Amino acid sequence: MKASWDIFCTVVDNFGDVGVTFRLARQLVAEHDMNVRLWIDDLAAFVRLCPGADAQAGQQWHDGVQVCFWPKDWQPAEPADVVIEAFACHLPAAYIEAIKARNPRPLWLNLEYLSAEEWVTGCHGLPSLQSSGIQKFFFFPGFRTSTGGLLREAGLIERRHAFEHNPETRQAFLAGLGIYPKPDARLISLFAYEHAGLGSWLDYLAQEARPTHLLVPEGRIIGDVERWLGVEGLQAGAVHTRGRLTIQVLPFVRQEDYDLLLWCCTFNVVRGEDSFVRAQWAGRPLIWHIYEQDDDAHWAKLDAFLELYLAGLSEDAGRALTEVWHNWNAGQDMSQSWSALEKHRDELASHAECWCLERALQDDLTTALVQFHRNWI
Repeated sequence: MKASWDIFCTVVDNFGDVGVTFRLARQLVAEHDMNVRLWIDDLAAFVRLCPGADAQAGQQWHDGVQVCFWPKDWQPAEPADVVIEAFACHLPAAYIEAIKARNPRPLWLNLEYLSAEEWVTGCHGLPSLQSSGIQKFFFFPGFRTSTGGLLREAGLIERRHAFEHNPETRQAFLAGLGIYPKPDARLISLFAYEHAGLGSWLDYLAQEARPTHLLVPEGRIIGDVERWLGVEGLQAGAVHTRGRLTIQVLPFVRQEDYDLLLWCCTFNVVRGEDSFVRAQWAGRPLIWHIYEQDDDAHWAKLDAFLELYLAGLSEDAGRALTEVWHNWNAGQDMSQSWSALEKHRDELASHAECWCLERALQDDLTTALVQFHRNWI
């Protein structure tokens, strides 16, 4: 008999939470034959990632997942066999009472934010007795074998390699988005938060000898791009060229198409968690614009990842990459650090692919969750 899963997602101020939980839900259905309800408290964010979804629907089906609106005025619902609180959201009180009353009692999991910090390995999978008398388990995605791993669909790396070896398919995909780069231009994607030093980076790209075609999905970085261009109201489809730099604004696309976009580029700037992981599966050099936290806790998370990621890089390349990441996340001038990084372009590209293949040896996050449930029963 199929196990049923309830995944609860609260949208804070970005799309990452929805992106991660929808990927997880779809994979549970497609690869593990589970019945999944995904509860989202802001369907408008979901619609951006899933064209064709209805922001007003109380429930709807997409890719085999029952997507339900999570209202503030909670209506009774029978708990599933496995209940996931994604990213420290809080279950409705009435739902927790229903968990207590259900026999057999569901497995209650708190799916935590992704972190490379070593302390998560000691907390992964640990139970916590709640005031309700129910045990809740903490599940940590991560980059070490002692964590829950990363979201990765079956055959993902093989599909990327096939895509890379088919120039016609790549060209057709780009043309479908209205992207027609010059034959000698490199493609870079830019999906980031606001960045005070962005202009210095764009200045550098504009005067480089090699042309760059910068692909900018609609989002929070658009305002900084507008200021550099001296224009207002940039929308999807806009194309502006200054010097050797062409900037093109793209619409939000389906998650599968965002993967293809990352695969088309030689370098990717990504933000948050979901696009950060997808950029690693792309096997390309990247900059991670981490979500800023009030207590500066994000710096520890950034450096913890770099400590793992830099292993295997030469000292000079590692130093250059660290400086670029630090400058980007501090909103500082990018010109000198980017120039230094460019000297290690080939080494960084080779390293990014090796990092991807090494991470792919570990069980993916969805499989790890399913196995955790089976061991718990």
